[in-house]
Amino acid sequence: MSSLEEICGGLPLQPLPENRGRTKGVPHAPVRTPNLTAQEKKLALQNALRYFPPKVHKELALEFAEELKLYGHIYMYRFCPEIEMRAYPIEEYPCKIKSAAAIMHMIMNNLDPSVAQFPQELVTYGGNGQVFSNWAQFWLVMHYLSEMTEEQTLVMYSGHPLGLFPSPQYAPRLIITNGMVIPNYSSRDEYEKMFAMGVTMYGQMTAGSYCYIGPQGIVHGTVLTVLNAGRRYLGVEDLAGRVFVTSGLGGMSGAQAKAAVIAGCVGIIAEVDEAALLKRYRQGWLMEITDSLDHCITRLRDARENKITLSLGYHGNVVDLWERLVYELDTTGENLVDLGSDQTSCHNPFSGGYYPVQLSFEEANQLMSTNPGRFRTLVQESLRRQVAAINRLSDKGMFFWDYGNAFLLEAQRAGADVEKRGTHKTEFRYPSYVQHIMGDIFSLGFGPFRWVCTSGDPQDLATTDLIATSVLKDASHQAVSASVKQQYQDNIHWIREAGKHNLLAPKLESYTLIRRVAWLLRWLLIEPLLKKGLRYGGTEFCRRCS
Repeated sequence: MSSLEEICGGLPLQPLPENRGRTKGVPHAPVRTPNLTAQEKKLALQNALRYFPPKVHKELALEFAEELKLYGHIYMYRFCPEIEMRAYPIEEYPCKIKSAAAIMHMIMNNLDPSVAQFPQELVTYGGNGQVFSNWAQFWLVMHYLSEMTEEQTLVMYSGHPLGLFPSPQYAPRLIITNGMVIPNYSSRDEYEKMFAMGVTMYGQMTAGSYCYIGPQGIVHGTVLTVLNAGRRYLGVEDLAGRVFVTSGLGGMSGAQAKAAVIAGCVGIIAEVDEAALLKRYRQGWLMEITDSLDHCITRLRDARENKITLSLGYHGNVVDLWERLVYELDTTGENLVDLGSDQTSCHNPFSGGYYPVQLSFEEANQLMSTNPGRFRTLVQESLRRQVAAINRLSDKGMFFWDYGNAFLLEAQRAGADVEKRGTHKTEFRYPSYVQHIMGDIFSLGFGPFRWVCTSGDPQDLATTDLIATSVLKDASHQAVSASVKQQYQDNIHWIREAGKHNLLAPKLESYTLIRRVAWLLRWLLIEPLLKKGLRYGGTEFCRRCS
């Protein structure tokens, strides 16, 4: 078992750590198919070996070449550290400055197996949201951070540390860019090649920027989305007995189950990956799970009729669920769904982001690497079927929105009927959640802020929640419009409910990240309170930008 001191000591080279390969029983990223030429494979190896002295190149080159062949990328499994990967209290990191320790704290949270989607492939969420491109980068960054002073800045590019540079004390301690690609090469196929060669990386929004706080970050936004969808589409404040159907229980989409409960509706969420489904169930994010469509419909009807708040995870393909709901419509004349969306990782549909209904989960994982062309065809056929079912229910009164995951875009590319009649082909018949729901909230001046209590002390969380609630209460009593006041009340509701619901994985409750998101116009109230004598362990603030 490694220690934090060892993790910060630089790459372990004398001796090289044992090559334990991929760990069984841990979710792993699907095999990538970058289709590299012989010259590109050589470049991939050169780029991987640049982190190591020449004396170990011979041994590592063969190993890295095998990884590239088997998995489509060089992750450097040999260097996956044996330490229990989690966010340790900030004072335990061997650093010269607290800001460096805070960055370490967040990096290790992003790679915690109870947080990350594919921890050994350094993927936090979204199927391809990388923290780093390989494990050598992790070791080097942790070492740089342990040496950093208040007059240095660490510069990162797509997981690669460019080094510590002199900087003024008031300058940022960390500057990151990910995935910078000129438009002529900005295609999915080119990206797969560049990632395999180690020259670029997709960091999603908060994986490669080290500020992911688990699904609860998006729980907040999803709660507000569902509440405001009810107001806009259904004309109701109370969502009791209203049914919300969607898909995805991964790193970000897993928020939908808990959001449905906090919003007070009936949430039915499909997930093809049993490991992801069980993870959310064991963490208390799902109230019930089933692999039976008959049971889904029975529970849906009961909760709908009796206005029971419910989050039900269906282990199966969402296309089967949508088509079953169409069957119920055709046989009973009853549309059982009020609200619908989708949170499959459709930005990455052919590499594990979307699973076609024609195949089992295991069959799909195999086919996407052995016959990518056939897999692509099945994905597009599945998208057409999914949209056809959604269209039928929408025509009978269900309101559907795109959740910013490229679902409508990929459906259009597949030839599905998603274009808005009588308009330009870039307009869809369904809105995006930003366009119709969250855009209104953003226009009122609200934006996403988050904070992390780096001490791991639950009392610090309670303190910051009380401060946030106080700010929102005071603001709601000022002369503001009804719509602004409504958002203040929604956020107060969110903070109170978040405290009641176990939004942290059980393993994290007592000693790792304690965090909460609140969309505040002013969080700086904390600073004056500190000056008045408030004492707590320290907080990181993050502004998520898109």
